[in-house]
This record gives sequence, C-alpha cells and structure tokens, in this order.
Amino acid sequence: MGILDGIVEWIAEQIMAGLDLVTTSVLGALGCDMTVFLRYFPAAETMYGIFVALAVGLILLNWVWQLFKNFGLSVGIEAEDPVKLSIRSVLFILLALFSDEIINTILTIGGTPYRWIMDSELPPLSFADFNSVMLVIIGVCANGAVALITLILVVILAWNYLKLLLEAAERYVLLGVLVYTAPVAFAMGASQTTSNIWKSWCRMLGGQIFLLLMNAWCLRLFTSMVGSFISNPLSL
Repeated sequence: MGILDGIVEWIAEQIMAGLDLVTTSVLGALGCDMTVFLRYFPAAETMYGIFVALAVGLILLNWVWQLFKNFGLSVGIEAEDPVKLSIRSVLFILLALFSDEIINTILTIGGTPYRWIMDSELPPLSFADFNSVMLVIIGVCANGAVALITLILVVILAWNYLKLLLEAAERYVLLGVLVYTAPVAFAMGASQTTSNIWKSWCRMLGGQIFLLLMNAWCLRLFTSMVGSFISNPLSL
C-alpha cells in the first residue's frame, strides 16, 4: 500500500503542478487584446483586407440595387428612400473602412476592467500545495486509502477548473472571429432589410466582451477561494 499511495500522491501532485502552469500561461494571455489570437491565427490579419473589400462591395451593390428598385415604385415594388439610403451607404462604407480603429477602441474600453480583474491583489496561490493540504485533512478525518481519496478530489477540482479555462478560451476565440469579420457586419447595417444582422452582431460583440470579463472574474474568484483554503484549511 505504501508504494501505491506514493504513486497516487505523485499523480495528484503532477495534476496540481499542471494547473499551476495552465493558470500562469493561459489566464494572463486571454483578454480583449488580439495579440495571442493573431499568434495562433495569423491568417485572420492577412485576410482582413478581403473582408473590408467585400463589405464595401456589398454596400455598393445594395446601394445600386435599392436605387434601381425606386424605378418600380409605380408598379408596387417597395424600395428605400434614396436620400436616406445614400446617407446610410456612405456612413457604413466609412465604418467598414475604419472598422479596425473602431473595434480597437471598443476592445480598449472592454480590456480596461479585464486588466483590473487580473491585476487585483489576491491571496498567494499554489495549486501544488492543495494536494498536501487535502492529504493532511483527509488523514485526520479518514482511515486508509487517504492518497486515493485525495486524488479523486484533486481530479474533480482540476477538471472543473479546466472547464472554466476552456470556456474562457472559447470566448476569446469567438471574440477574435467577431473582431476580424467586423467589416462584413458593418456592411449589413447599410440597408434596412439587413440592419437586424448588424444589430445582432453588435449585441454578440458586447455580449462576448462581457462574458469574457465574467469568465475572468469567476476564475479569479475560484483561485482566491483555493488560496484561502490552502492558507487556512480547517476554518469553516
């Protein structure tokens, strides 16, 4: 049993050491900064100009089509007001052309509270210490198979923590997709018939930034709880 306990304890220590590594490398890399996104998906920046050209082309095509439909008003064909259409088209062409500056401003605003969350002072945390604390507690409360019980609890903790990290990473990737396809979304706002798509994209962008902030808050809350538990494990 001594050898088995030693193997189980070593596995638990490696799991917690892995969580330490993931925490320091992943949590700090995520946020509203697209540097990490471009490092792993460099084609997004390369193809960004294609989306800008596509957006301008869609706006011009819709502009010409809606103006052409005005000739059919006498036979009951519905069309947008040409003056309002022209103003909207010019406005959204400018928005599509300067969408990178607009999005960067939004990301800067959204990234400010993210940095506040990440820079907040928390109790010192080392996941590797969690395994030792659990061994002591379970050794006091239970007899036999202490290391195995601790390993089960460590695996449960690690799995739920990794799920939180994966969800935050998924939010980050989706935010990057929304950012680098922004010109096409701006193109949808140039027409009344497609303006709902534009509004939905705006809600998605704001929602992803907010959820990314909430993921960071939950992860920091989780790590602060583990840190407090390690520093004083017997207090309830």
